Amino acid sequence: MNKETMTGRERVYKTIRHQPVDRMPIDLGCHFSTGISVVAYWNLCKYLGFDTDDIEMPDCVQCLARVSDAVAERFHIDTVLLNPPWPNPWRWTMREPYTFTVPETFTPRLRDDGAWIMESGEYRLEMPAGGFFFDGGWPGFIRMSHEDNMKFYAQRAKQLYEETDRFTMYMGYGAYFDGLDFACDMLTDPDGSKAYNEERLTSSISHFDDLNKSFGRYIGAVVVNSDLGMQTGPMCSPESYEDVCYPYLKRFCDHVHAESDLKVFLHSCGSIAKLLPLIVDAGVDILNPVQISAADMDARSLKSAFGDKVTFWGGGCDTQHVLWALPPEGVAEHVRGQVAALKPGGGFVFNMVHNIMGNVPPENIIAMLDTAYEESWY
Repeated sequence: MNKETMTGRERVYKTIRHQPVDRMPIDLGCHFSTGISVVAYWNLCKYLGFDTDDIEMPDCVQCLARVSDAVAERFHIDTVLLNPPWPNPWRWTMREPYTFTVPETFTPRLRDDGAWIMESGEYRLEMPAGGFFFDGGWPGFIRMSHEDNMKFYAQRAKQLYEETDRFTMYMGYGAYFDGLDFACDMLTDPDGSKAYNEERLTSSISHFDDLNKSFGRYIGAVVVNSDLGMQTGPMCSPESYEDVCYPYLKRFCDHVHAESDLKVFLHSCGSIAKLLPLIVDAGVDILNPVQISAADMDARSLKSAFGDKVTFWGGGCDTQHVLWALPPEGVAEHVRGQVAALKPGGGFVFNMVHNIMGNVPPENIIAMLDTAYEESWY
């Protein structure tokens, strides 16, 4: 019989370092691209007989759930979300029976046609009737000074370190690429784009130094977010990326590694295989979400080319074509194939490709996570 010999935190640390572990780690909800819709989560909890009365929504744009200890234990989850619970929360009913805990600064209004509208500063968010998430921007819902925000996160990080045995990370840095408009700027005004990245690098390093001093010892990684890929390929050429983006990502990674034991986790959707040599050389330790449905992102090919150089955090289940669409046994079969491709030799944390959407049946979520655990042992 297989037996766990490590804590979740130790298991993830060793996996990132490509050291032997008892089993492959499993993540659900450590990052806002590795989580689960509050609707799918409510349905899952209801199906399992767990409490549905106190589900918190820590991401009010994508409408993601905070994974409870009960659900984490049921599915052998090795990670936990760092973001602190909302101060001064209230209860928002998206639609019956779905009611969730949200921050006081989240103030959507229901339109006559059933759509939800949320206005916050320059942002105007909208969720259509029957929808599962908002579209239209990313306002901040915690309004604190930098110093107070550092204290807020430090208290949470220390609590998680002392009271749980799970791995956590800090989300909040860019990766020096800002989408298609920026890709055009890289071609038409490369010097201006570099100057912009230089400013961001200075700001990110200063912020990281404050974070590292305040609570770096309690977390395992910092996240840089930068969607670089489309379904068919990168949004920019490798040559342009190397000129405008790579030097700044490398300098940030070098600084994090020189000043701490923390790892750098890069989130980038889409087909980014052609950029991976540069991303890996820049010093990125962890790659997410490993969008296996995009061009050139076959799991076995990625593992063969980069498996000894980077940890794949994702790619365990295709959410675009499989998780919502196939019966549970089809999901399980797919997961077994992905684990077989990515687990050998370590350097793989199981997670699906991006978040579980609100229309995914509980049976399929259970099939995915239970199969991942069954196939996790080394």
